[in-house]
Amino acid sequence: MTAGLLILIIVVVVIVALLLFGITGFNKLRKADIAAQEALGGIDVQLTRRADLIPNLVNTVKGYAAHESGVFEEVARARGAVAQAAQNGTVEQKAAADQALTGALGRLFAVAENYPDLKASANFIQLQTELSDTENKLSFARQFYNDAVSRLNQLVQTIPWMFFSGIAGVKARDFYQAPEGQQAPPQVQF
Repeated sequence: MTAGLLILIIVVVVIVALLLFGITGFNKLRKADIAAQEALGGIDVQLTRRADLIPNLVNTVKGYAAHESGVFEEVARARGAVAQAAQNGTVEQKAAADQALTGALGRLFAVAENYPDLKASANFIQLQTELSDTENKLSFARQFYNDAVSRLNQLVQTIPWMFFSGIAGVKARDFYQAPEGQQAPPQVQF
């Protein structure tokens, strides 16, 4: 084997190794980005589920408190904003719509507090349980999204993967943060 052939073999091996490393970096970043995108979809699913429960809850409360139309209109507006944000909003828009709906639901539950028969209604209790379950799933979905974003952001901002982020078309994502004053869930007691 001549020295020239040996050098050629070494160059080919190095080029193949660099190509494989580049492919690995590209795929690692794309997979992390897809995982974050999928996790954001989980938030959308729970926001939509929550918004879908609202009409039944409002109708149940309406039967007992028909004269509280301002609260019902506010809930309807907030529900529409959540549905729209879940379809095509940014992370910040989703958080703001989520906050508005949480506030409107708090006021709806405050109205329900004035009606003992409503609080004892099996339908109202079932809807309240479903809403609570959805809130728990939504909280989990937010945390799952933030975990996926953390993994992605760590890759995008660390060597050597940061060198592949432009090629892969991947950039750091924003975390889902509760809007100011919404870090804790609303306290509703019946």
